[in-house]
Amino acid sequence: MSYYQLLFPIYQWAAKRMCLDCQPFIKKGSKILDLGCGSAIVAKNFQDFFQAEVIGVDIRDRRIFKIPFQIIDGFHLPFPEKYFDLVLISYVLHHSGDPIAILKEAKRVSKKIIIYEDLPEDILSKIYCQLHGLTFNKLFQENNNVSFRAAKEWEEIFQKIGLTIIFKKRINNFPIKKELYILGA
Repeated sequence: MSYYQLLFPIYQWAAKRMCLDCQPFIKKGSKILDLGCGSAIVAKNFQDFFQAEVIGVDIRDRRIFKIPFQIIDGFHLPFPEKYFDLVLISYVLHHSGDPIAILKEAKRVSKKIIIYEDLPEDILSKIYCQLHGLTFNKLFQENNNVSFRAAKEWEEIFQKIGLTIIFKKRINNFPIKKELYILGA
């Protein structure tokens, strides 16, 4: 049994909440790229909830749902400009070796970007982020590219590369601080 299958009920519940969070910003039938789709649990929920065309990309194939998928190098997206209505980046940026490059690519291929990200903004969230980084690297990536940032740091990066914050929401998931960003590309 895989890690994702073991924790499926938790991931499924979280994915359904994410769909509800994003509902005001996604039209039915949208074309969505799930960047760093991992298990594809979130992608499958977005596909069903929004009756969307969803494509997943990641550096490895760990899907438990067989959505359309491509392996990427983690820096470049093999799609033309503004190909997608939106790019979903769900708890991925902190695992990227170059999150700015990924954000620039997301901006290039879409009209809108939705980001969920963990924030190390108090002692409990910092501990969670450290443990998450260590366990994820041990189970999946086998590298040390984990870099969590505070909300202010993310917002400075967004501004620097020309992304506009349309909406943001603190996700209350005690003890972990999380933020949802809806960005205009």
